[in-house]
Amino acid sequence: MGPLLAVGHKKTLGLDDVPELDPGDSVSSLLPTFKANLEALAGGVSGSGRKAVTALKLTKALLRTVWWHVAVTAFYALVYNVSTYVGPYLIDSLVQYLNGDERYASKGQLLVLAFIVAKVFECLSQRHWFFRLQQAGIRARSTLVAVVYQKGLALSSQSRQSRTSGEMINIISVDADRVGIFSWYMHDLWLVPLQVGMALFILYSTLGLASLAALGATVVVMLANVPPGQMQEKFQQKLMDCKDVRMKATSEILRNMRILKLQGWEMKFLSKIIELRKTETNWLKKYLYTTTLVTFVFWGAPTFVAVVTFGACMLMGIPLESGKVLSALATFRVLQEPIYNLPDTISMVIQTKVSLDRIASFLCLEELPTDSVQRLPNGSSDVAIEVTNGCFSWDASPELPTLKDLNFQAQRGMRVAVCGTVGSGKSSLLSCILGEIPKLSGEVKICGMTAYVSQSAWIQSGKIQENILFGKEMDKDKYERVLESCSLKKDLEILPFGDQTVIGERGINLSGGQKQRIQIARALYQEADIYLFDDPFSAVDAHTGSHLFKECLLGALSSKTVVYVTHQIEFLPAADLILVMKDGKIAQAGKYNEILGSGEEFMELVGAHRDALAELDTIDAANRSSEGSPSSGTAKLIRSLSSAEKKDKQDEGNNQSGQLVQEEEREKGRVGFWVYWKYLTLAYKGALVPLVLLAQLLFQVLQIGSNYWMAWAAPVSKDVEPPVSMSTLIYVYIALAVGSSFCVLLRALFLVTASYKTATLLFDKMHMSIFRAPMSFFDSTPSGRILNRASTDQSEVDTNIAPQMGSVAFAVIQLVGIIAVMSQVAWQVFVVFIPVVATCFWYQRYYIDTARELQRLVGVCKAPIIQHFAESITGSTTIRSFGKENQFVSANSHLMDAYSRPKFYNAGAMEWLCFRLDVLSSLTFAFSLIFLINLPPGFIDPGIAGLAVTYGLNLNMLQAWVVWSMCNLENKIISVERILQYISIPAEPPLSMSEDKLALAHNWPSEGEIQLHDLHVKYAPQLPFVLKGLTVTFPGGLKTGIVGRTGSGKSTLIQALFRIVDPTIGQILIDGVDICTIGLHDLRSRLSIIPQEPTMFEGTVRSNLDPLGEYTDSQIWEALDCCQLGDEVRRKEHKLDSPVIENGENWSVGQRQLVCLGRVILKRSKILVLDEATASVDTATDNLIQKTLRQQFSEATVITIAHRITSVLDSDMVLLLDNGVAVERDTPAKLLEDKSSLFSKLVAEYTMRSTHT
Repeated sequence: MGPLLAVGHKKTLGLDDVPELDPGDSVSSLLPTFKANLEALAGGVSGSGRKAVTALKLTKALLRTVWWHVAVTAFYALVYNVSTYVGPYLIDSLVQYLNGDERYASKGQLLVLAFIVAKVFECLSQRHWFFRLQQAGIRARSTLVAVVYQKGLALSSQSRQSRTSGEMINIISVDADRVGIFSWYMHDLWLVPLQVGMALFILYSTLGLASLAALGATVVVMLANVPPGQMQEKFQQKLMDCKDVRMKATSEILRNMRILKLQGWEMKFLSKIIELRKTETNWLKKYLYTTTLVTFVFWGAPTFVAVVTFGACMLMGIPLESGKVLSALATFRVLQEPIYNLPDTISMVIQTKVSLDRIASFLCLEELPTDSVQRLPNGSSDVAIEVTNGCFSWDASPELPTLKDLNFQAQRGMRVAVCGTVGSGKSSLLSCILGEIPKLSGEVKICGMTAYVSQSAWIQSGKIQENILFGKEMDKDKYERVLESCSLKKDLEILPFGDQTVIGERGINLSGGQKQRIQIARALYQEADIYLFDDPFSAVDAHTGSHLFKECLLGALSSKTVVYVTHQIEFLPAADLILVMKDGKIAQAGKYNEILGSGEEFMELVGAHRDALAELDTIDAANRSSEGSPSSGTAKLIRSLSSAEKKDKQDEGNNQSGQLVQEEEREKGRVGFWVYWKYLTLAYKGALVPLVLLAQLLFQVLQIGSNYWMAWAAPVSKDVEPPVSMSTLIYVYIALAVGSSFCVLLRALFLVTASYKTATLLFDKMHMSIFRAPMSFFDSTPSGRILNRASTDQSEVDTNIAPQMGSVAFAVIQLVGIIAVMSQVAWQVFVVFIPVVATCFWYQRYYIDTARELQRLVGVCKAPIIQHFAESITGSTTIRSFGKENQFVSANSHLMDAYSRPKFYNAGAMEWLCFRLDVLSSLTFAFSLIFLINLPPGFIDPGIAGLAVTYGLNLNMLQAWVVWSMCNLENKIISVERILQYISIPAEPPLSMSEDKLALAHNWPSEGEIQLHDLHVKYAPQLPFVLKGLTVTFPGGLKTGIVGRTGSGKSTLIQALFRIVDPTIGQILIDGVDICTIGLHDLRSRLSIIPQEPTMFEGTVRSNLDPLGEYTDSQIWEALDCCQLGDEVRRKEHKLDSPVIENGENWSVGQRQLVCLGRVILKRSKILVLDEATASVDTATDNLIQKTLRQQFSEATVITIAHRITSVLDSDMVLLLDNGVAVERDTPAKLLEDKSSLFSKLVAEYTMRSTHT
């Protein structure tokens, strides 16, 4: 430890400074043994095909894994406990010796030696005991997280739906932690009877039969702790449940923050969370007030037992002598610990059992059956995929199969296309090949390795290159080829760091098309034998789409078996086999020309496509007569731009700060005094703080007073006349005791009230601040960090920080009390005491530098574990289809070890410090004892001298406690610091402007005309401009289509319009009002958008269409009918209250898109923005949407960002963006006339692609 502390003292520690773990503590060595133990215990598989894992079996397996630590700590604990009781046992003899008793005349030196030796043993054993315990705890935690993670990757879809991601994350972050913490309490269960037994033995030897009264009192106190303990446990459970619900809601909201901001709904959703928090705080309040009862019992216990015992002595007529009294008091004081720890231990056992139950029930969830798909090695047969009589259902219920009577086979090297309308089971077909859907009957065989590209892109946070390699070795040529065929070259040039750019969470800083292409690149790089594509072409524009199809499917994968789902008819003719899906069956199968005439399903799809093309031809024909001259201007413009871009590039290469996701900030150095100050003065301006301190001070005075009274008033030995009568002695003692207990109760109540108020205030402020943060904050902050503050840090503030602050203050007050008593006897003690205290504080300062940074590192290392877990669960299908489970498990183990490292050394540092403090306080104690012995007899009242020794026995415990609670507080207060950090996020502009300044007309925008003047936009100060000087007018009431390559700034333009990003230079006017001068809600509530990624929230259909509750049911039905979902919803039993699960996963992507359309129809704004709204629906549904929009929004300004050229052709205006600049802008007809225009080239490409059919 020495070197680490020295480094930490000199500079701020980083993770690299922390030494590696001992191999025995790392996951890689623990997991195999644990799994073997668990397998042995959970035995075979029970009837239902699940492993029966119970909390008990988990515990046994854990104990077997760390049994050596358990044994060692048990031994240490024993030594420690025996040595603590030596002191009280010898006090009586010491008082007799000081009194000049002949029997002890020569034994003075010996007595002192016995005291000191016992102290030394106590110190040594306690330190080792605690250190080993923590090591065991860390091991247990790592093992559990690793097991849960492996399980999470193997869950079947049903189990996935039964547990939300929030619950799973809680299992890893809260429950596993709790099991780790339990290691502290492991031995308390058998230590308590031992301690009570030893105490009674000492009491019996001094007070005889009255010790039975003490036993009775002890039992009573223990029992008194049971009901509050049980209540506490119930409240704790309720609190956890409420927290689960709240965290789930929070994580969903953070995921969809962009939509909420675009719609102007974030305040409504904030109030939802505040509501959830209200129910949570109700339980919190109850929980906290029960803890006050427990504290009261704790502080009152020694006094209560003492009163009962001394009372019994009086009744039985056993004479009380000061030596005996003091011995008894010292014993009660030591007894206080087991009495107090018992309820704590019990509640801890219960909490841990709850946590183990949660983990066990998670481990019992059913996994994906590994046998539903037969995987044959590559080359063993010519048939690559074969499904016979397949019947599959997501709900695993035979009544409603998702797919039925599936029969098809694909030869090696075949290209199979799957098409059909929205919700016909296309994606499910791929899932059944991967074995993701529960199989009811039939069989599936595949031959070779699979690679899968999902419909909604799944991307890990990390570098782009890591995403593409996906754990394979780097092979330069292959890598370049893959980039080329996925046309990622150009995008990587635009990105600030090429393929080393760090992607935000869920690929947040990439456009939809780029994410999709990175996914495809990942699949290509894996060199699998069978490729499954789930509609990857919908998120990219026409040009890129056809390029991908040619390069990837027809080029790079020409020799492989490929199954692709697509909505675009033009990709069908190239397939060797087309499967047309309808209602979960294969309606038609065959080659393009074979099935073209044979059935109506396919004809519908193709017909819709033909209509769209016909439109093109008419425009074309009209234009052929008048050919325009080629525009050489634009080409020059583009050339000059790209050279400017390159210059930008070079400047950027020099600084890494251009990355979007920055390292998580951790404050450096000491926790500022202002954090404490803010925390203390938050509730009631800090009025309760002095009251708490006053109560504690009174308690201390009364406590010492009562003991002093006993020592002074009780006779030294039988033959001395007592100063007061027996009854007076007891009554005064009782009065003082009652007074001191009352003080404790007051103090506890004040403390809880203050802490509850503070926690609530901090929560509200932090959430308000997060919800008002600009979008850029969410883009650059992984949600794991925000969730971490809302869960871990908030629960610290809820339950731990106030008691921790209290205990620092109380410990200091007690320490002062003890010193006062000791100096009564011999002021000389101060000679030793002052330097010792000084040394202690020096040590503490030296240690805290390292400890604080270690504690912060623990916090920083925890977020990646949670984030990695959440990511892996969302992408489990992809991970499994590539067969990469092992790679992810080892990545998780790595992260776990990185977290255990600072945690382990933190424990080490703590013990390092405590050991040194113990040695120092033992010195003080030894000095005062030697001093006492060498005083001339009769110089001092032996009773008072004994009292000093009694208190001195506790000195080292207390001194360590003061320093320990200070360090602990400093570690815990970091939570407050992190919350305060988020309270001060700069907010967005105000939501609405005050009346007097600028009242908007209630019908604004009435014209719907949008003007952009010299618009420059960038996402963050350190990133390059995305839009570089746009000046365009979108005329009111007209339809404008925006086209351009992926990444040309189309989506950015929309974000600027909604003020998700404020322009750096330039302005946007709507109907002549500069949108930067009005409130955000005023603006966003008057504009409508159908976003790129359709989102639904957990709730009902109604709450999804109308979260603010502004419309009647009939209006909602009307909207549903407009967007073709009316019948679908009527079919469900709850109609508008039909449930929507997390992320709307029980609706298909196309249906979610239609819901977004419904929202817009309800809102009926004058300006409507469609962001690639038709990407995930088939052509027929697409035409339907277009028709609906034409009817519903005939008067409105509609801006469409389109990928399918056909959807732009009927617009009044086309704007072509390239690299953030408007290159062409005219009516579609005019642009088509000019054969050299970029637009006509795009169209030509599209028609070519469609007509070479």
